[in-house]
Amino acid sequence: MSSRRPDPLAQVSDFDIRLLRIFRSVVECGGFSAAETVLGIGRSAISQQMSDLEQRLGLRLCQRGRAGFSLTEEGREVYQSALQLLSALESFRTEVNGLHQHLRGELIIGLTDNLVTLPHMRITHALAQLKERGPDVQIQIRMIAPNEVEQGVLDGRLHVGVVPQASALSGLEYQPLYSERSLLYCAVGHPLFYADDKQLDDARIDAQDAIAPTFRLPAEIQAHYQALNCTASASDREGMAFLILTGRYIGYLPDHYASLWVQQGRLRALKPATRFYDLSLASVTRKGRRPHLVLESFLESLAATR
Repeated sequence: MSSRRPDPLAQVSDFDIRLLRIFRSVVECGGFSAAETVLGIGRSAISQQMSDLEQRLGLRLCQRGRAGFSLTEEGREVYQSALQLLSALESFRTEVNGLHQHLRGELIIGLTDNLVTLPHMRITHALAQLKERGPDVQIQIRMIAPNEVEQGVLDGRLHVGVVPQASALSGLEYQPLYSERSLLYCAVGHPLFYADDKQLDDARIDAQDAIAPTFRLPAEIQAHYQALNCTASASDREGMAFLILTGRYIGYLPDHYASLWVQQGRLRALKPATRFYDLSLASVTRKGRRPHLVLESFLESLAATR
């Protein structure tokens, strides 16, 4: 008679959930040392609790040592399963809290980089109002590329996101928030930095090495990049700024984001009267989402700040 090995997790305890939350933080921070500040515990304690989780699961989740931190194949699968479990737990808690009309739980928001310099600060004001209405609400902000924001909202890792508005993806709802203007910039050290706009022809601009974004943009804005000699790319606006500031590339940046470098004399806009585009930024949520009192309160505050 063959004996069947018992399931490692026949029951999921509060202790297991706590270990999975720590595991999630370690993965998202990229290692034990980086997770110390986020978790508020020392590296040795984190290591011990990861060992406890591996023993509970009967799996090796990660490699750690001089070569650095990396997930095993089993670790990657456990991480994805942990995300689903923790998201389901949060949804349950939010729904139950909604019965009491008391704001508790968490709001996980994904943002395109460099929105904080927008003068309107609608997101900032909405977050302040949410915290005032629900002092116990835990807010997590993740600064990631626009494509990852949309995917995160689709698969439930994010409750809401803010992205440049391109063609709508199926399964998502978009609400316009901002319009920002982007100008074409070069930095000190670039051959065009001291050129006179009146004597600067478009052919000379279009011949310069330029940067293209890898995130989705409306077709009419993509045309601005197609006119340039794009020999480099970046997944976000900060990456584009890094390359422009080398003095070897030209590229588009939001004017509110570039303004400090312009004031410092490190950047200049090329032919700003003609070389610009206006981009709409929108909040994005998942269609058919479950009731989520914290999220709805944030969206209400966001709408009220217009």
